[in-house]
Amino acid sequence: MKKMDDTLSKQHRKDKDSSVSKTLRAFAYVSQIGVTMAASVLVGVLLGKFLDSLFGTKPWLLLIFSLLGVGAAIKSLFDISQKK
Repeated sequence: MKKMDDTLSKQHRKDKDSSVSKTLRAFAYVSQIGVTMAASVLVGVLLGKFLDSLFGTKPWLLLIFSLLGVGAAIKSLFDISQKK
């Protein structure tokens, strides 16, 4: 009887570990999406601001690189979704 209880207990722990693992994996995907999108847009904005100050083209390069950052974020989102 004790051996059967141990077997059931091990199976319960395995199921619980599997559930926790799936939850953590889902959290990692969501975190990766958020960080990737924010970083892409931030890099575009900072690069645009830097180049605007360097060349004196005040709003234009900021706008262009901001849009490129958004485009890169969307592409990264599609790439991440294709991995799964």
